[in-house]
Amino acid sequence: MATPGAPVRQRYRGERIGLPSSGPGSLAPFGRRALAFVIDVALSAAVASLFVSRNDLPGLASHLPGQWSLIPLFLEYVLGLLLLGRSVGMWLTGLRVIRVDAHEAVGPLRAAVRTALLLFLVPALVADADFRGLHDRLTDTAVIVH
Repeated sequence: MATPGAPVRQRYRGERIGLPSSGPGSLAPFGRRALAFVIDVALSAAVASLFVSRNDLPGLASHLPGQWSLIPLFLEYVLGLLLLGRSVGMWLTGLRVIRVDAHEAVGPLRAAVRTALLLFLVPALVADADFRGLHDRLTDTAVIVH
């Protein structure tokens, strides 16, 4: 018998927020989320490199985007969340972002705040018992298997 006031132990990741244990709608595993992020970062770097030209570096290195790749990454995430509920990397890996506090689409402010926090990387590495990053917890969102 459970002690009154004691925290209830969840049986699987996502149970506390009402998600299934596996299959569509379940919390996305870390590996797929990380792969989706790497795809998005590579895509953003490629886009930024089309607009960046540094004369101080030779050859292809002159098109390394550096911090400029954060602009297309931010735009891709925010527009992707608003229009499709996911970024290109999430689409390719079969993932989607949902709100856990309501059955509504992720709105513009929530998408922008979530993305801005994600660009710092640290919030994504600070996870709760469900392995949801700080950026997801602060915006009441979760990345699920689509």
